[in-house]
Amino acid sequence: MNKIRITKQFDFETGHALYGYDGKCRNVHGHSYKLSVTVIGTPIDDTNNVKYGMVIDFSDLKKIVKNEIVDVFDHATVFNKNTPHVELAHELETRGHSVILVDYQPTSEMMLIDFAAKINAKIPASVKLHSLKLQETGTSFAEWHASDNE
Repeated sequence: MNKIRITKQFDFETGHALYGYDGKCRNVHGHSYKLSVTVIGTPIDDTNNVKYGMVIDFSDLKKIVKNEIVDVFDHATVFNKNTPHVELAHELETRGHSVILVDYQPTSEMMLIDFAAKINAKIPASVKLHSLKLQETGTSFAEWHASDNE
């Protein structure tokens, strides 16, 4: 059977700060992220299945990524919970801001590792997460590929 890759793209706004970093990104700032999620699988060949001909319904993939990533990270600020930024995070939370505390430095690279784990936990067994691309700026992005992590 032929393997097909399908990709769905998402946009979200997220703030972060890189504690201990030696440049401007140590300050709280934000990005208009663009996330591309690519899965691979064999199109459903059961003509009685309403999803006949699809690897996965784009709307099903959208639900997973929106629930696990976009709706959580959009317009939130991400801090490493193991840094003094946790004090700022708690202050922002008391003022009604959306804050996410993670156990990693919130770089695009580390966010992709987190996103891959979250998506992999929710996608159907009939498809595999192939790759993720997280664009941070117009000229900068990070990629995660399943084949690099086998």
